[in-house]
Amino acid sequence: MSFEYLIDPANGPQWKDALPGKPVPYVLRKGEGETAMLFRDLFTVLLSGDETQNQFGIVTADSPAGDVIPTHSHNETHETFYVLEGKVKLFFEDAEGQKQSSLLTPGDFGYVPAGFAHAYQIVEDARMMGTLSGGFERFFQHMGTPTDHATTDQPPFIPDFPRMQAAAQQHNMQFMPDYTWPDA
Repeated sequence: MSFEYLIDPANGPQWKDALPGKPVPYVLRKGEGETAMLFRDLFTVLLSGDETQNQFGIVTADSPAGDVIPTHSHNETHETFYVLEGKVKLFFEDAEGQKQSSLLTPGDFGYVPAGFAHAYQIVEDARMMGTLSGGFERFFQHMGTPTDHATTDQPPFIPDFPRMQAAAQQHNMQFMPDYTWPDA
């Protein structure tokens, strides 16, 4: 296994300054953006709150099939799930507080407003694009680890509990470990 993707701590990640950091037009080519590994998922920030005056951010996630992502809610973050490839099961609490789920396939879209409990499961290796309230796109870098290798062909990054807790607190979200879904 190769470790050339590791960042040079003295110089930071190679993608530093890939995004302009202010509202100006720009283009990213395939594989460009700010990448981070979180568990076995590769998250790429394409647009951050810095470029949108903190209105929204856009990320992609390249994710292998696996377990249900823990149930959580965001106090201030709206979240979208647009499936580009693969299959994703979205679990969410509806407006009446009822537990729902929906299998999303390529071209399908899901939306979870701030304050609603939700989780998801990658049923078949997937690529998703998400639009999030500005600033939350950095959550994946804060909980995960920056990487210069823009593929999932690298070791997973398993954060320790204090790191997970700090990232959740910084981004105003709550994990809900006792929350269960009927068809998970």
